[in-house]
Amino acid sequence: MAWEFTFLDWLQGFHTPVLTRIMEAVTFLGEAGWFWILLGIVLLCTRKYRFCGAAILAALLLDLVLANMLLKPLVARDRPCWINREVELLVRVPRDYSFPSGHTMASFAAASALFLTWRKAGIWALLLGALMGISRLYFYVHFPTDVLAGVILGIFCGAAGVWIMKKTRQTKLGNKYL
Repeated sequence: MAWEFTFLDWLQGFHTPVLTRIMEAVTFLGEAGWFWILLGIVLLCTRKYRFCGAAILAALLLDLVLANMLLKPLVARDRPCWINREVELLVRVPRDYSFPSGHTMASFAAASALFLTWRKAGIWALLLGALMGISRLYFYVHFPTDVLAGVILGIFCGAAGVWIMKKTRQTKLGNKYL
């Protein structure tokens, strides 16, 4: 854990007003997964991208259960900002546990599902997911290993969401609507 604080403290040296505004915008997109949920719903409403939207929403549902209902309470890892209170936070203090990074995991769950179903858009989504993870480190609310776990588990949820929708599409009802 010592190296993680060293890294986070080093990252604090890169704060600028412009970069902080950019990171605030990025982290806002990840609040409660609203951006990814909205994207999934919009895609679900179009015939051409319905499968893609369904895969994103399935991935996000898996992410919700795995991250927020299982891992965060089970691991119960304190956030760096709870441990080192000397760092002035530029965002509100999160109330839930740190591991894994929910913003990062949801972003990579949705972005991976998007990448596996619509590669061109998925590349941009993966870049946004990477920025999301960086923003959580920038704001001192996650350890690097929280973000790394969010990336790995998010990719798993994205792939699982696509797999579930492929299996669903093979059913009579799924074939009709997906």
